[in-house]
Amino acid sequence: MKMRNSTSLISVLLSLLLLVWRTHQLRSYQVQALLQLRKHLEYPSPLNVWETHTGDLCSSSSPPHMSIKCENDTVTEISITGDKNIAKVMNEFRGYAIPNQTLSPIFSIDSFATTLARLSSLRVVSLVSLGIWGPLPEKIHRLYSLEALDMSSNYIFGSIPPEMSRMVKLRSLTFDGNYLNNTIPEWLDSLSNLTVLSLKNNKLKSEVPSSVSRITTLTELALSNNLLSGELPDLSALSNLQLLDLRNNSFRSELPPLPNVLANIFLSNNSFSGRIPEQFGKMNELQHLDLSGNHLIGIPPVQLFSLPNISYLNLSSNTLGGSLPGSLTCGDALSLVDVSNNRFTGELPGCLNTNGENRVVRVSGNCFSKDAENQHPAAYCKDLNKGGKGSTMREISILASVVGGVVVIVAIVFVVGLLVFRRRQCRRESFVLHVAPKVKQDHSPSGISSELFANARLNSEGSNMGNQSSPLYKVFSVGEMEEATKNFDQTTLLGEGSLGKVYKGRLENGTLVAIRSLALSRKYSIQNLKLRLDMLSKLCHPHLVGLLGHCIDGGTQEDSTIHRLLLVHEYVPNGSLRSHLSEASPEKILKWSDRLSILIDVAKAVHFLHTGVIPPCPNNQLKTNNILLDEHGVAKLSDYGMSIFMDETEKTEGKGDMAKSGQVEKLQDDVYDFGFILLESLVGPNLNGKREAFLLNEMTSFSSQDGRRKIVDPIVLTTSSQESLSIVVSITNKCISPEPSSRPSFEGVLWNLQYAAQVQTAADSDQKSETLSPQSFS
Repeated sequence: MKMRNSTSLISVLLSLLLLVWRTHQLRSYQVQALLQLRKHLEYPSPLNVWETHTGDLCSSSSPPHMSIKCENDTVTEISITGDKNIAKVMNEFRGYAIPNQTLSPIFSIDSFATTLARLSSLRVVSLVSLGIWGPLPEKIHRLYSLEALDMSSNYIFGSIPPEMSRMVKLRSLTFDGNYLNNTIPEWLDSLSNLTVLSLKNNKLKSEVPSSVSRITTLTELALSNNLLSGELPDLSALSNLQLLDLRNNSFRSELPPLPNVLANIFLSNNSFSGRIPEQFGKMNELQHLDLSGNHLIGIPPVQLFSLPNISYLNLSSNTLGGSLPGSLTCGDALSLVDVSNNRFTGELPGCLNTNGENRVVRVSGNCFSKDAENQHPAAYCKDLNKGGKGSTMREISILASVVGGVVVIVAIVFVVGLLVFRRRQCRRESFVLHVAPKVKQDHSPSGISSELFANARLNSEGSNMGNQSSPLYKVFSVGEMEEATKNFDQTTLLGEGSLGKVYKGRLENGTLVAIRSLALSRKYSIQNLKLRLDMLSKLCHPHLVGLLGHCIDGGTQEDSTIHRLLLVHEYVPNGSLRSHLSEASPEKILKWSDRLSILIDVAKAVHFLHTGVIPPCPNNQLKTNNILLDEHGVAKLSDYGMSIFMDETEKTEGKGDMAKSGQVEKLQDDVYDFGFILLESLVGPNLNGKREAFLLNEMTSFSSQDGRRKIVDPIVLTTSSQESLSIVVSITNKCISPEPSSRPSFEGVLWNLQYAAQVQTAADSDQKSETLSPQSFS
């Protein structure tokens, strides 16, 4: 009996020892895989904490940009966020490694995926801004337990491998901000548990496959900023969908049926046509609707304006027309409604006739008959409303015939030219082949097709911005200027700077204007000066203070003695951005989302000045004092373009503490100056006179949350999400780099700000949902 008990005890002990040994081996195996991942990623700073590990990485402390979770001695979640921002090189990436941006040329995404797959118990993987580059390997499907995969802001190109269709546990799939340049997979409906599909800011092309409409578990579908086109499938079966974001593509269909449960619909900057379906007026859960920048026609469903939860309604820049009913009502939650730049006629409904603290209304660019500013004459909208769809189709047919004829003629000329060219080329090649040795051609794959390098959205946006509707430009007399300013009385003086004095004036027709008396840096002939004024008058953009005209005081065509140049600008009434950041006016101080909106407006304007005109317009006097806000809170940049009056031989002053060899790149100077606008938006207007001191002594404080609490404006801290704030801090740091070559382009700046705003909107929406949830009232 004792012998039997002893045998049993020994068996139990051996089993325990074997279990401990296996557990130890399993933990060691996981650790080795993690350390190998760190090596693949070339030792990113968030993983420095692993250098001093004691064998158990699960229990080690995690820095802000890295987290790891374990269960039963296996890794189940890993999240790492690096600092290799894709926006800086959007037009440089060619499918190969880029120094200091991607991982090195020896990085192998295939080997990395092999190592990652060894952690087969992973349920959550987030690898963001780590410089990972290459086509996504098919072996990623070996992570069969994966529920969430986020590889945003890397350099992944090609297609999403079909082997991923086996990852049936996936709930969230995110590849935002990469270079995926194939089509959206047809097999996506195999992921029967998928709730979030986010492929924003890639180069995906062709149509959205019908398989997407069969993923009935989807709550978020985000495909904005791609090269998608064609018709959208019927999405009405997606009964759980809360967010639909298809902005900045090239969809050309009518608006498809959508599920009534949608809360956020973003379809702006496409080519959607036809009428807005009546169904949109029945979406009682709808909070944000943006249909701007399309080709929609007719009167929108009037119920849209009074939906119980609608807070943001943007129908601008379409060809919507007709008369809105005077009885139109606006919902209590509606804080912004924009119907500008359409073809509406008749009287302006009462609920769109006022702007208050709780609602911003934009109605300019229509043909409303009264009680509305900046309207077109009735004839502007009459032809469209009269012609209707049939007229439009006839016009399209005529246009197509003309275009077709031109294409045929061009094709004939091209073929004839090609034959002549080939005949000459053949003669040349026959000679070359006889005298030149045969060269072996390189057929190595380029990695990415050339279409990846055309930023269609921003280029088209830049080219279209110059075509905004604006008042006619006028040449004023000295007498008109004196009458408008009461003979330049001191009571009309708005301010004085390096570019001269600015007066508030009222023209004969009652229009308020700002009149700048410009101090010219050198003498010009009348002809030369008018040429420069003509260039300046063509800089037209919604976020630039409009130039309405000029007045030349003195001088003749041959005489270069010009006493004064007066520039007549639109008057922007709501003060400068700096005044809204000052503690001296606490009731005007802007919360973080408002600051982001203003910064994006200005970044769009400067991006237009840099890329939307030829030649580019640099040195744009970027200061918070020169960012003005209109009555709706929309930002407009003043004092831009003054460089065209400066002497071309004038050397630009270097910026930054470090000495610069030669002339600083002028466009990068604007980026540098905008960096300090970002800084003032973060910490308040207390940087005057100590820019460099701030850089040297306090900029490092941004790297920690405690440091931010000490220097960031309390209003910003209390109204911003941590992620949104971090994005802006990062791009600010790059903008004010002493080395011009290290600064991003304005395209990169704009991309980051828009991303930060999107993150903040999502955070605000989540917070609002939590506040309104039933649990909050218990």
